[in-house]
Amino acid sequence: MNDCLLCEQKIASVPSWKALLALEKQTAICQDCSKKFQRADIKEEDKLLDQVTSLYTYNEAMREYLHQFKFLQDVALASVFANELRTLLKGDPTIVPIPMHPEKRIERTFAPVDELLKSARLPFTHLLEKTGMEAMGEKSKEQRLAVKPLFRLKPGTSVQPSTYILLDDIYTTGTTLRHAATVLKEAGATRVEAVTLIRAER
Repeated sequence: MNDCLLCEQKIASVPSWKALLALEKQTAICQDCSKKFQRADIKEEDKLLDQVTSLYTYNEAMREYLHQFKFLQDVALASVFANELRTLLKGDPTIVPIPMHPEKRIERTFAPVDELLKSARLPFTHLLEKTGMEAMGEKSKEQRLAVKPLFRLKPGTSVQPSTYILLDDIYTTGTTLRHAATVLKEAGATRVEAVTLIRAER
């Protein structure tokens, strides 16, 4: 029996041979907390992204989760959605996390997207570098269209003519993901998909 990472209540578990052999997926949050997150299951195509999949919508419970995880630096919360990400990204895709600017990473002390992937035990490859510290969600449509390229390929990396999956925590305008997809496709990727934990409607 373990504690819910959000409300700290005990999570009741049913004894099983799988649990004894550590083959059963451990639940990080209780059912009451889990019900507060609203599933999105949004899949769509974009001009530059061959597919975009978002797991949850941005509601009050998700706002509180992001605040505690990213801004209060509660890294343990990366495991809350590990099972869903592992299930969605099963197989052998080349996962490319959206990178943070080095200065922003020092300020925050960790990279949230990397921690989500580590917690889900998913391999990933850093192919991109952030060129600036702009926050796209705070810009107007005109400002987003005028912004300079947000990413470049990391020195010494190569992109194969295959499928890449970009991972980010939240999809707000899509600008960040489209900039990343542009770099990968110009470098030779044949297909670029995106997966986000959250979809924020604007």
